[in-house]
Amino acid sequence: MDLSDESTGGQTFDLTVAAVDEEALVDDTAGVVAVDRSVHLAGAEGALLRADEIVAGYVPGVDILNSTDFYANEGELVGIIGPNGAGKSTLVKAIFGLLKVRSGTVTLAGKNITNTEPHRLVARGLGYVPQTNNVFQRLTIEENLEMGTFLRPERFRQRFEFVAELFPTLAQRRRQRAGSLSGGERQMVGMARALMMEPHVLLLDEPSAGLSPMLQDEVFFQTKQVNAAGVTVVMVEQNARRCLQICDRGYVLDQGRNAYTAPGTQLIEDPKVVELYLGTLARAR
Repeated sequence: MDLSDESTGGQTFDLTVAAVDEEALVDDTAGVVAVDRSVHLAGAEGALLRADEIVAGYVPGVDILNSTDFYANEGELVGIIGPNGAGKSTLVKAIFGLLKVRSGTVTLAGKNITNTEPHRLVARGLGYVPQTNNVFQRLTIEENLEMGTFLRPERFRQRFEFVAELFPTLAQRRRQRAGSLSGGERQMVGMARALMMEPHVLLLDEPSAGLSPMLQDEVFFQTKQVNAAGVTVVMVEQNARRCLQICDRGYVLDQGRNAYTAPGTQLIEDPKVVELYLGTLARAR
């Protein structure tokens, strides 16, 4: 599997309608303004993970994602933010095969994985940590990590050593039942279990949700550590400002469509993003 990086060299792609020339805009039949996809196509060339024009939803005839584009280059930490109901979690669920993609394509390392079953995606190098129900509460930490290698149990010892370096507290408390852990500790177990299969890409769905500010900081720190260890990370977050502070590049979704994408630090300073998204989301925190 060729996982070579052909990143765009830090280019900024602003997909907001306000920043696109009028010639690039097309009104669809619903009266929604569409954006020229050339910037996405240029940035996604050679990406490790990409999604093109994804349409998906939970109820027949009702689409949450409306031709959503996304990509992550090898080694990137990519954040996905936006208001409630924007389609953030829906996007990662569609990528991971938990939600049927009605149209569009998802590719991993150049291979089409659209609507592939989750356990097959795990075997192909895609990991996922849900927002809730992310541990087996009656099992110990060690048993949870063993479940992470259920497809290849012979790799447990080797992968446990790797995970123990990233999460030393979990290794020290390996005999403790996961149900007795705090929310932040459970999030660490969920991340550690997903890493047991040595994924190329790790999808995190709202990892800081419901946690205290101190535990949120711990989750963001550990996410950076996982990324620094060589894992491409895609993180959906409601704590928009904190997410953009640590990610290499961020996406802002609005009503299932791409509104903006740029380096995280640049999005934090963008007046339109601050006014339309960060201000409201920051006040919610």
